[in-house]
Amino acid sequence: MAEPVHFGVALPQIKRTWDEIKTTAIEFDRLGFDSLWVADHLYGVPMPNLPIFEAWSELAAVAAVTERAELGTLVTPPFFRNTGGLAKQIATIDNIAGGRTICGLGAGWFAMEFEAYGIEFPSIARRLRALDEMAEALVRLWTEPSVTLEGSAVHLTDAMCEPKPPRRPPILIGGGGERVLLRIAARRADIWNNLAVTQKDLAHKIQVLHEHCLEVGRDPEEIRISQQTLVVLFDNDDEARGALVKAEQIYGGHLGSGIEEHGIWGGPERVVERIREHIDLGCTMFIIEFFGRDPRLPARLFADRVMPAFR
Repeated sequence: MAEPVHFGVALPQIKRTWDEIKTTAIEFDRLGFDSLWVADHLYGVPMPNLPIFEAWSELAAVAAVTERAELGTLVTPPFFRNTGGLAKQIATIDNIAGGRTICGLGAGWFAMEFEAYGIEFPSIARRLRALDEMAEALVRLWTEPSVTLEGSAVHLTDAMCEPKPPRRPPILIGGGGERVLLRIAARRADIWNNLAVTQKDLAHKIQVLHEHCLEVGRDPEEIRISQQTLVVLFDNDDEARGALVKAEQIYGGHLGSGIEEHGIWGGPERVVERIREHIDLGCTMFIIEFFGRDPRLPARLFADRVMPAFR
């Protein structure tokens, strides 16, 4: 039986009040989205003076006001937090949520926020080693009575994480580095998430991931393929096409790059078609950033006119 399509959606986070976030999260949960996501940054990228809520604290609050959607970060880097402390933090939120957390991990890239807070920002090679250790340590802390691990960045001595999360939180690893990061994903990930900036390379990245899986002895089918994506959805294609330039300007090279050619945009019928093109490549999970000041408006249209095609 084919894996059901999973639709996640990003919560508003930068320059928003808690009331805005809360009402949006409740609405997304009511509409039937499968997961809710926040960015794990200390600064509002790319400007450090942009207000942004801390990711896991925000998700703890969202867990208490929602009922069914899973909750995750896109993505938590090593060195931001002590790994043992992070395991306890996520286990606590998972208990609040009743087993709905997804642990999104990545290597980190925005040096300014590390350095401003006095957090070590080592070379990419060391960050990737730490990512691998962190993913291993978190799973072990959530599933084993006690854990001892002496790594290059993670140090645990008979560490215990109690209470355990109601379910072992799935590990999502995000990023597209083909030589090392995708190999880490092949070993550690339950979900691999392709960044929006490399959406055009999805087919190639999946191929590389599967090659790494075979090298490490992992069944590629054990890893769900996810795509971070900006969705520009209007009642018809012409309206959506008219918003593409503005979407590219607002979201820049990270989320807005190449959206007309490779992204998901249009009226409901066209958006269904673009999603199916991704599914044909092996992607069955989407983490959506809806274009628009109030993301609830396109989310309602998506739930009404797009979701039913996949449910």
